Amino acid sequence: MALLAMAILAAFAWQGLDSVLRSREAGKEAIDRTVRLATVMAQWEQDLLALHDTGVLPSPLSFDGQTLRLTRRMDQGVVLVTWSVRSGVWQRWVSPVYLRSGDLAEIWLRSQQFQGNEVGQLVVAEGVGEWQVYFHRGSDWSNAQSSGDLVVVAAPPPPPPPTGGTVGVGGAPPPPPALPQVTREQLPNAVRLVLSLAGGKLTRDVALGPTGN
Repeated sequence: MALLAMAILAAFAWQGLDSVLRSREAGKEAIDRTVRLATVMAQWEQDLLALHDTGVLPSPLSFDGQTLRLTRRMDQGVVLVTWSVRSGVWQRWVSPVYLRSGDLAEIWLRSQQFQGNEVGQLVVAEGVGEWQVYFHRGSDWSNAQSSGDLVVVAAPPPPPPPTGGTVGVGGAPPPPPALPQVTREQLPNAVRLVLSLAGGKLTRDVALGPTGN
């Protein structure tokens, strides 16, 4: 009887210890997820705060329902950054640094054909149900896929003529031609992210600073 009682007590003790270990492991996993998500949110905010408008793209910031694209300044030039959700996986991708506007325009167009398996795609979160992005213009939030207010701006200036080109009257250089005007969407003054995760819904607002040219 004594041995049976000890065996029963040992079994209860093991179940209690196992429960404690499982709870501790679950708590550690929850903390790891929270820390990782905080790091991802910091990167999301840094990308938006470094938004840079080169003037050569229809917009330096766009969202098509699956992918958010933005151009951001770096010390050496400008990069294209994409954030996308595919099959419940949230990914971030960064292009090489570009100095020429033509190269930046080309990668912007290529990024519209991305499948999510490109070299450099980084998984930042899994188990994402859906996500939505909203832009704040004026005093209202609107779906980022909706057309924003249109503004008329000067087109980027053409490259300078080669040395020895046309000269003006009296040998002076000719006056620069008037730049054509183009219509573009007005940039928002803030961006709202709404993300559905396993633990609930996450909402984050980021106010944008000057984008520069």
